[in-house]
Amino acid sequence: MGVAFISIEGILSAAGGLGLFLFGMFKMSEGIQQAAGSRLRRILEALTGNVVVAVLVGVIVTAVIQSSSATTVMVVSFVNAGLMTLGQAIGVIMGANIGTTITAQMVAFKLERCALPAIAMGLPLMLLGKKRSTKALGDTLLGFGILFLGITIMGDSLEPLKSYEPFINLMITSSRVPIVGVLVGTVFTTLIQSSSATTSLLVTLASRGVISFESSVPIILGANIGTTSTALIASVGTSLAARRSALAHLLFNVIGVILFLPFLDFVEPLVARLSPEVPRQVANFHTIFNVTVTLVLLPFFNQFKSLVTRLLKGEEFVIEHGPKYLDPRLAATPWNAVVQLKKEVVRMAKLCLDNFETAVKVFTGEKKADRRRFDDIETVIDELEEAISYYVAKVSQHSVSEQHSNVLTAMIHISTDLERIGDHATTIMELADYAREQDLPFSPQAREELQAMIAEVLKVLNTAIKALEMNDRNLASTVASMDDVLDRMEKDLRNQHIRRLNQGICYPASGVVFLDILSHLERVGDHAVNVAESVMAMTQ
Repeated sequence: MGVAFISIEGILSAAGGLGLFLFGMFKMSEGIQQAAGSRLRRILEALTGNVVVAVLVGVIVTAVIQSSSATTVMVVSFVNAGLMTLGQAIGVIMGANIGTTITAQMVAFKLERCALPAIAMGLPLMLLGKKRSTKALGDTLLGFGILFLGITIMGDSLEPLKSYEPFINLMITSSRVPIVGVLVGTVFTTLIQSSSATTSLLVTLASRGVISFESSVPIILGANIGTTSTALIASVGTSLAARRSALAHLLFNVIGVILFLPFLDFVEPLVARLSPEVPRQVANFHTIFNVTVTLVLLPFFNQFKSLVTRLLKGEEFVIEHGPKYLDPRLAATPWNAVVQLKKEVVRMAKLCLDNFETAVKVFTGEKKADRRRFDDIETVIDELEEAISYYVAKVSQHSVSEQHSNVLTAMIHISTDLERIGDHATTIMELADYAREQDLPFSPQAREELQAMIAEVLKVLNTAIKALEMNDRNLASTVASMDDVLDRMEKDLRNQHIRRLNQGICYPASGVVFLDILSHLERVGDHAVNVAESVMAMTQ
């Protein structure tokens, strides 16, 4: 029997069944996400303020898309983008562990008889459906059918294992020495990147008498650790908070396994009493494990979060996406809304200044760029310009005094100028990348001139932003004279550089970049002047 099992045909059949299962899960998840993905993402973003709510959201989203890996990867990406905090992410991850147990429960219901009918219904809908919703339903049904067809093929291919002595010995060892089963489950799940596949396979093998309930329990524990590898891989190169979220996923499951291991002799009989059927016992243990660990760790949420931050030390600038001060409820009271609007515009101004400073420092070689942070700030700047315009329109629908109307108009103009400053910062960063990639040389004189121009632009921009923040008309009025200095400097530096080019002192390709930078710096100064003028207009 041992020789029969290790034949190439048996191995390929099992591998093919696993492939169909994973493809079916992917297809079903893809169909559901096409139908409701944007809504699910909005739920994840919006409904995670409370820890308990975050857990429930994690349960629901994972149960719907049938993949805790997909949920945790989504969570890591949201944290990386600043759409979710570490605390919210941990709550969702706890819930995702519960939600993923639904797949094994479905397999325990022996739904494989529905596999071929589901494929028969899903394929025509996917191929012939004209509406997106119809195609999404087709994908979901097709994925459901392929998933259960794959698990059936796997079960049939691996049935000879019940008389394969090395496998029997491994299962006996797993039940007697649980850590062996934990390692088997961890390694297997890490390789296939799906705990649902591991637990569903265990349920299927149990239904065929290949594996006992006691042998499957440690493997299930290991599968919960192995599934964290997906989020860990997805967190590589992301923000500190995103990496902490992935680490939280790993720690949550490792702690859960450590808590359960000493009590297996007590827990297994209790679970076995819930159902006489071994497949149902396997599925129930998977659910009970994840629910229990969540309930045990939830009261220690803050301590768990502190542990994660201590293990992965460091501080990171957190960029909040979207408006922070624009409360829609205050739109009906313009005097109150104007105060909040000013705060948001000042916040936008400081983000623009941050990105501009980063861009010019990178260009002059003073600073190594954190491109993720830079790009995130640029995204937030664009979001804020749109949010500010919308908020002003909403406030303007109510009775607004002439003074407040002037402020609202000024805020629109200022946000537009700030957004353009952000665009110039992005272009300067792109020019810095180009100069570095092409290894373009700049003469010492050119570098000195650029430093002088940058210093003058920063002086103008800082003064304009300070005038905005302090609502200082007198300070704003000084910016115009600074702009005159900036305009003369830009003209003089351009003429001097052209003379150096004619004398062959400067490299032509570097000269093009130099002149582009001068142009963008001068335009940033112009927009800073516009900001100052808007401050003067709303304070007259």
